[in-house]
Amino acid sequence: MGVLRAPAMNIWRAAFAASSAGLICIGMARLAYTPMIPALIEARWFSQSAIIYFGAANLAGYLLGAVVARRVARLAPSATLIRIMMVVVTLSFFACAWPQSWLWYFCWRFIAGVAGAVVMVLAAPAVLAHVPPARRGMVGGAIFAGLGAGVAISGTLVPLLLCWGLVETWCGLGVFSALLTAAAWTGFSPDAAPSSAPSPAPRATRLQGGGIVVVALLIEYALNATAQVPHMVFLSDFIARGLHRGIDVAGVYWVIFGIGAIVGPLVMGPIADRIGFRATFRFGLVLEVADIALILLSASDAALAISSFLMGALIPGMVTVTVGRIQELIDGAARQRAVWAAATIGFAIGQAASGYFFSYLFVATGGVYAWLFGIGAAMALLALAIDLGASARNPA
Repeated sequence: MGVLRAPAMNIWRAAFAASSAGLICIGMARLAYTPMIPALIEARWFSQSAIIYFGAANLAGYLLGAVVARRVARLAPSATLIRIMMVVVTLSFFACAWPQSWLWYFCWRFIAGVAGAVVMVLAAPAVLAHVPPARRGMVGGAIFAGLGAGVAISGTLVPLLLCWGLVETWCGLGVFSALLTAAAWTGFSPDAAPSSAPSPAPRATRLQGGGIVVVALLIEYALNATAQVPHMVFLSDFIARGLHRGIDVAGVYWVIFGIGAIVGPLVMGPIADRIGFRATFRFGLVLEVADIALILLSASDAALAISSFLMGALIPGMVTVTVGRIQELIDGAARQRAVWAAATIGFAIGQAASGYFFSYLFVATGGVYAWLFGIGAAMALLALAIDLGASARNPA
């Protein structure tokens, strides 16, 4: 029985739509909240513990969304679901402008997290399934540049909006999100009705993608998430308080981090097209180890700038490479989507668990940042060792 094919799409319009979805539902919905925390505490909208908890609610929603994304995808075409998620997150920005109650705020932050994970699981595969293998790195980089743009926005647009007030900031994010949603609305191909026809017989994974390599990749991606947490969570605090440079200086390095996050996927994707996704993934892990070592060895302005930029580049860049590696290893869009969903779940668990662990360790050691960054480097090294070991067991 023939396989139903979606109508042809404009690849770059689709990449823009997927990138916009990631910017709104992950970049802005999660990262724009971080610089708003001090303002929320100062305005006394809620207690300090509740405001911190709302950030955790988004991570919890992201984990749930990663778990249910594939089941949700059976209900409607991916393009329809992605549009719905963008609308939901846009509404959440406006809803958070009015602190009706603790439950109101928690629910909207949680829902935004669910929407972010659904977009992460569905958006890139929906586009890359139509992209020739030789261009997947470049197109994937364009898609995940939206995540980096979210980091940059969190460090630039939000502080500017906060000068007007919290209500204005939330509404400003909502307006920006609505405009971007409208611009991306027609980017995907027209929806095709879900097919109830039986799936074709399962195809084996490709020779170079033996089961051990795929399982190893999932573990490596989760370890990679753990390695990135010290920079994502503690970089600004390390510069502001650990090095006594102050909040303003830390903000400058966060902007550098955001610039790197935009550049990273745009560079690592084309590199992967030239040298392969496996080699690029390993190169990224080596860079992570060196980057973390740099911040441990030197507190100079140059070292901090390089470390901030590189880790900012590697966070979305490694996402781009991992998606491409899955496409390289696995046959069939359905299987690729399933493995990517599993990778997203592992990433979410790795980030959430390590976030709590590093917070505990920071308190237990009396605020020793070196422990945090040192363990991060060890996790990247462990991921690299697993990748080399899995390839040795199953060379192709």
